[in-house]
Amino acid sequence: MEGETEEELRARTERKVKKAAQLLFFRQHRIPGVKGWELKKALGDDYMEVIGVLNSALDKLGMEVKRISEAGEGGEGEGEDKGKGDKRAERDRFMIVLKSPVIEKASGERIDNVAMLSATLAYIISKQGKATRKAVETFLSAKFPKQRIFFALDRYIKQGYVGEADKVLYIGWRTRAEVDRKALLDLILAS
Repeated sequence: MEGETEEELRARTERKVKKAAQLLFFRQHRIPGVKGWELKKALGDDYMEVIGVLNSALDKLGMEVKRISEAGEGGEGEGEDKGKGDKRAERDRFMIVLKSPVIEKASGERIDNVAMLSATLAYIISKQGKATRKAVETFLSAKFPKQRIFFALDRYIKQGYVGEADKVLYIGWRTRAEVDRKALLDLILAS
């Protein structure tokens, strides 16, 4: 803004960073994070710069704001270095994730649900990122009850960990944001 002193600019930026943190930390919907258009509406056109400032503050705490595209099959779409005029950023989801978890029990999920999700993701990754739902169900049925498998897969799809198109499962946007796939595979191969 023209005619704004450096002190006023700093105070305005600080207010925007606090507002961005509140939007990203506290869940407003069933799915974590906030869409880019919501950030733009709340923070203004310079929301990407505000996210950059918030990222540097979160870095000290071992967290970061991750930008993930929810669009379709396996498309990484992690356009973190896109310009501020990028329309795709308004469709992408922004969420706060841990850079490297320091506690083992950060998810709040039951261990058997985490095991089923891990097995599902590992199977899909081993099939180059896509596998038929039937093949995944067959794979999981060797270790888990069938009723739980159907319920769990539907839940993973709804939560965004797994995507589904024409009975084919693929890595979802939330897995791309929250799961270190290489570490997951290393842990499975090591056991």
